[in-house]
Amino acid sequence: MNSHNKVAVTSAPIHDVLKNRWSPRAFETRSVEPEKLRSLLEAARWASSSYNAQPWHFIVGTKDDPASFKRVLETLIEFNQAWSNNAPVLILTVAKLKFDHNGQANRHALYDVGQAAANLATQATDLGLAVHQMAGFSPEKARELFHIPEGYEAVSVLAVGYPGDPVSLPGHLREGELAPRVRKPLSSFVFSDDWGKPSPIVEQT
Repeated sequence: MNSHNKVAVTSAPIHDVLKNRWSPRAFETRSVEPEKLRSLLEAARWASSSYNAQPWHFIVGTKDDPASFKRVLETLIEFNQAWSNNAPVLILTVAKLKFDHNGQANRHALYDVGQAAANLATQATDLGLAVHQMAGFSPEKARELFHIPEGYEAVSVLAVGYPGDPVSLPGHLREGELAPRVRKPLSSFVFSDDWGKPSPIVEQT
């Protein structure tokens, strides 16, 4: 059982589930229970979205269905394939690029898919699972393998499972897995009055 824990050191109080959420590359090989997977997808379902358009779609591949898992895995770049092959679940996220109600371009579609993925990752943490979100994949390969129609765009791939032992990773990945978590200070990106001027709310953080 993995005992590795990377609780965030925060500059202000936040919910424990957010402090405990992080993105490991080491996963246990055991399957994720179907009811837990449904819970993750239900959390994604209830994300906010522009005009409540809910532009997200998910293609799920699990080790219990090796053919579907293999196809999602094949969309990833070689570096990500090497470690995510150990995760029991891979999820390809896809955005619908136009609104249903007027047929116009939805410039918030990718943002909203990101919100759904964040909900999914937060719910996963609450259930003792972990999610590693990846941009390193081929949208073109995803379109080819899964016949994604025009008007939709593959956005990311999520590796999902129970956190594993960092020792199972190659040396260069193990170092990153064990390194402290780091974030920019609030004052570097929370502004007021003018661009680059830290807000007084966060100036001391």
